[in-house]
Amino acid sequence: MTATAGELLEVLWGRASTAPASASQMRVLLTLEHQDGINLRTLSAALASTPPSTSRLCDRLVAAGLVERVVGRTDRREIRLHLSRRGRAFLDDLRARREQELQSVLTLMPAGKRAALLEGLEAFCDAAALQMHDDGMRSDDRTA
Repeated sequence: MTATAGELLEVLWGRASTAPASASQMRVLLTLEHQDGINLRTLSAALASTPPSTSRLCDRLVAAGLVERVVGRTDRREIRLHLSRRGRAFLDDLRARREQELQSVLTLMPAGKRAALLEGLEAFCDAAALQMHDDGMRSDDRTA
């Protein structure tokens, strides 16, 4: 069931194209949205990627105007990564388009089934947040 739901979401969200960002670039944008101002090394770890690959991803996002690199205040060798105003607007627009696609499906569902889905999704979000927190704590333990 999870595979089917995932595939259906991909089809629905495909209608709300992520262009001009690839799937890898989307991961960068979403990570920066939640961890504004992180450095390249931290971003690479979050993506389970290498710094050179992550740097190339960021180069393309900077060129597209979606990400900004800012020299660190205390260490000028360290570069901090931020979503640009355009990057934030892009994510807002993408979410609105995805929500519209989902709303069109939800309106076809009976009210009771929508309520059950909402309850299940709330539990899913809570569990996912807990897992992400736990993963972050384990990652912190490795770097300490």
